[in-house]
Amino acid sequence: MYSSSVSYHRIQKILSRPCKWIGSFQFHTFFCCSKAAFAAKKLSCEPTSGFYDYPFVNIRCSAYFSSFPTRNFNPGCHSVSDSGVHFVERHFDDENGDYDEDRGTDVRGCGDLSLFGDHNGGCQKNGDLNFDEVEEEGGEDCRDDDDDNFMVLNSCNRHPEQTKDVLRVELEEDEFRHPLVREICRLIQLRSAWNPKLESELRHLLRSLKPRQVCAVLLSQSDERVALQFFYWADRQWRYRHNPIVYYVMLEILSKTKLCQGAKRVLRFMARRGIECRPQAFGYLMVSYSRAGNLRNALKVLNLMQKAGVDLNLAVCNTAIHVLVMANRLEKALRFFERMQIVGIIPNVVTYNCLIKGYCKAHQVENALHLIAEMSSKNCSPDKVSYYTIMSFLCKDKQVKEVRDLMEKMARDSNLSPDQVTYNTLIHMLSKHGNADEALEFLREAEVRGFQIDKVGHSTIVHSYCKQGRIDEAKGIVNEMLSKGCDPDVVTYTAVVDGFCRIGKLDQAKKMLQHMCKHGCKPNTVSYTALLTGLCRNGNSLQAREMMNVSEEEFWTPNAISYSVVMHGLRKEGKLSEACDVAREMISKGFFPTPVEINLIIESLCQEGKMGEAKRFLEGCLNKGCAINVVNFTTLIHGYCREDDLEAALSLLDDMYLSNKHPDAVTFTTLIDALGKNGRIEEATDLTMKLLKKGLLPTPVTFRTVIHRYCQLGRVEDLLKLLDKMLARQKCRTAYNQVIEKLCSFGNPEEADKLLARILRKASKTSANTCNMLMESYLSKKMPLSAYEVACRMFNRNLIPNLKLSQKVSEQLMLEGKSAEADNLMLRFVERGHLSPQFE
Repeated sequence: MYSSSVSYHRIQKILSRPCKWIGSFQFHTFFCCSKAAFAAKKLSCEPTSGFYDYPFVNIRCSAYFSSFPTRNFNPGCHSVSDSGVHFVERHFDDENGDYDEDRGTDVRGCGDLSLFGDHNGGCQKNGDLNFDEVEEEGGEDCRDDDDDNFMVLNSCNRHPEQTKDVLRVELEEDEFRHPLVREICRLIQLRSAWNPKLESELRHLLRSLKPRQVCAVLLSQSDERVALQFFYWADRQWRYRHNPIVYYVMLEILSKTKLCQGAKRVLRFMARRGIECRPQAFGYLMVSYSRAGNLRNALKVLNLMQKAGVDLNLAVCNTAIHVLVMANRLEKALRFFERMQIVGIIPNVVTYNCLIKGYCKAHQVENALHLIAEMSSKNCSPDKVSYYTIMSFLCKDKQVKEVRDLMEKMARDSNLSPDQVTYNTLIHMLSKHGNADEALEFLREAEVRGFQIDKVGHSTIVHSYCKQGRIDEAKGIVNEMLSKGCDPDVVTYTAVVDGFCRIGKLDQAKKMLQHMCKHGCKPNTVSYTALLTGLCRNGNSLQAREMMNVSEEEFWTPNAISYSVVMHGLRKEGKLSEACDVAREMISKGFFPTPVEINLIIESLCQEGKMGEAKRFLEGCLNKGCAINVVNFTTLIHGYCREDDLEAALSLLDDMYLSNKHPDAVTFTTLIDALGKNGRIEEATDLTMKLLKKGLLPTPVTFRTVIHRYCQLGRVEDLLKLLDKMLARQKCRTAYNQVIEKLCSFGNPEEADKLLARILRKASKTSANTCNMLMESYLSKKMPLSAYEVACRMFNRNLIPNLKLSQKVSEQLMLEGKSAEADNLMLRFVERGHLSPQFE
């Protein structure tokens, strides 16, 4: 127990220095969790649980006290007057946790706290927005006749101001090269080996950063997920608050990815902390949802803007049209286009260009040209992008004549003469789609008209020839560049190296690298990676591995792609130990293999029966912070089940929960099949029930697995009870058909016959096939009368049994002296026109 006492005279001295007293009181109250009380000219400090009883008051107290100046004050940080207090140590790899709840705590229910802040408890007008309602309805489908999300246009200002409401941060190159930025980026790369010392150093450097430098750190990350994790980590630090421009830069980064959940989370933080959410911020969230393929939620962002009191502007409308176009919802984009004009939002050339792109994606070039013709009458002249969009589509289909006609139309109707950018665009698009000869024609035409095509244009043609294996034509272009004084760069030579590797001329590729060095063009990592790819493709993975080992001597550094190429090359050649070593080295260098790459190695190890090595590899990747998913665990579980090591498989299932990786239906199905195969049907039943209780839907493979194992053991009654529960969760039309067929295959037609009534209700083709299988099973057991009864029940449901099979049944009935039944069976076929009377 902590206790202390201070004399009254000492208190007076402390009170005369308010800043120090406040700092002492703050430290004592929040870190020692004690309270102060005056008694008999002494200040006694006793421990209490007040911090935990009144957390909101303490949070606001911290905000108040932290507003006093200190020696560590960071002029680049935002004010911390409404920040929270955290004492939990976290690394920024902890992406979720309870961070959202901690930082977004609403303080309005804590009484009158206006002494320490605003009168509404620090909650701004956007703080109560329900961002979760964006994802109330799952699924990616968005019906074309569903315009509910367009209703937001009806409530916006009828004549909005056409202003450019854009907050964009343009950073200088010096800001990326700043020593503080580079040092923080270095520490972030060491995150896999983080310790308290490194985190303390990073925390100290963070407080010295200006907002634009924080933006530079975020933009310097090659992996957007790492940038987002650093954003979360930095925002959790005490006495630091992100500047508004940092939020917008983070949203812009996320808009280029599929990380829509992260974008929604950042926007939620902005609303809770009173940072102005401009239309631009909502536009970033829409684009992120669109990239993730979630059109419905992307359009729901418009409703979220309406509830936030943010008026639509032209930029957001253009974003909405772009999202619809990229989702192939052209008709809906056109309806949105019409409505925005009704409410007074005048489209600009960007709007029309989005629609032109939509028409081209829908292969409606004529409509795109018609839209360009209409633009002039709408006081919006088309620009070169309008024409380039259509040209790009025509280049893809190798319609060179139409491209030339469009160039003439561009010059005649819009007074836009083809320039060097025009020709560069055509050369690039034609080369990209494998039309190198046509691209070369436009290059010659451009030079005749006095335009100088740079090395980029030549390199695209070289690369296109090399991809087609036409290495001689590519070398001809390179020689032509040298004769023109247009020296090839590293990109040009790398394309040639890749071309030699594609046709198996590895020696020529190595000579080309040496040729580059002699001509003062130093090969880069991409150049060497192209050679590594060629070596691995031709079965020389060990040579590629040796080439990576001596990379430092040749002054180049392998990247993530270099390691992945060699790793997969070794795996395909069966050198699994070496592949695992490359993966570990890759991780140690700060490059993380993807879940797909990890899964391929695990699967290869399992196929070789190296289960221990596979498990160690998975654990190593997990401990180093690699993105492990449920598929990786399921693959390893399947390997253990294939080796009949069920205890290890079940233990790995428990490890999944400890690693916060929840098994899916495939994981459960794998274990259910293995348990049923080994006769442990009760445990298989428990796992099936666990699957249903967790809200997972059984897949068709799950149904087949359960039916097969239960029928194999003859547990028909238990199977039917379990099937009823599974069918209540997920429909499967052929479930009972599968049961009957499995029982027949295991020689138990009597049990199958009891379920016949369930499938005859449907009277489908599948039911007819199942009945035929049951008849054949009866026939194989010398029970033709039962087969005859099945055939009669089929006729009663207007199903026609197999004729050849029925003839065999009739023959068996005749041998057993049941001629009446045999004749009746054939007569049924005659009555339905499937058998002539002469045959009978």
